[in-house]
Amino acid sequence: MSTRPTDTATPEQDPPLPEDMAALSYEGARDQLVDVVRRLESGQGGLEESIALWERGELLARRCQQWLDGARERLDVAMAAREQDG
Repeated sequence: MSTRPTDTATPEQDPPLPEDMAALSYEGARDQLVDVVRRLESGQGGLEESIALWERGELLARRCQQWLDGARERLDVAMAAREQDG
């Protein structure tokens, strides 16, 4: 079983993440997201830069959520197996 979350989209979901972003670890995506938020909060960029940063932040947040969802699924599977064995 793979420990890495996948980014497969269905028509009801968001489109797949760009390849470079889909390859990020949770920590890598989180660190980049923190940087995006810091830059947005500084208010030093122009409108176009702020919009681009916001869009990148949305994608990074989605990547972090994929990792968290994958971790929750793995925990649920482990807990179910433990209940069956116990």
